[in-house]
Amino acid sequence: MEGEETELPHAEALALFQAGLARLVQDPLLCDLPAQVTPEEIGSQIALEFGQAVTVRIRRADMEAPMPVVVVQNASVLDLKKAIQRFMELKQEREGGIQHISWTYVWRTYHLTFGGEKLTDDGKKLREYGIRNRDEVGFVKKLQK
Repeated sequence: MEGEETELPHAEALALFQAGLARLVQDPLLCDLPAQVTPEEIGSQIALEFGQAVTVRIRRADMEAPMPVVVVQNASVLDLKKAIQRFMELKQEREGGIQHISWTYVWRTYHLTFGGEKLTDDGKKLREYGIRNRDEVGFVKKLQK
């Protein structure tokens, strides 16, 4: 009948959605994204293409290559921290690594740094620290009081 909607089981709907996303990432603008892409990652990539977001490369001491984290143009330090958390959660999920990271511990133990300056104020904008597109931010261990 016309106008009648059919209900799909959750697994089938999810499979259809994932297949659609897989076709979407074949687009030249989105080809850098992984096959198991999330809608959030597609939105971030589109924002990058339109100049509404920047990529901040995060350098960890135990990694040889920096992690490319996408944040909006006027992002704060807190926004960057949340983007790092989301990036790592997706990375761990895809690679089957550590299931849970205590971010409270991470942020209590480490500072983010840029150009030798600690990013201590979560409310301060990244551009106030001089962070631009493709700049590299690192981690430094906090000193005990």
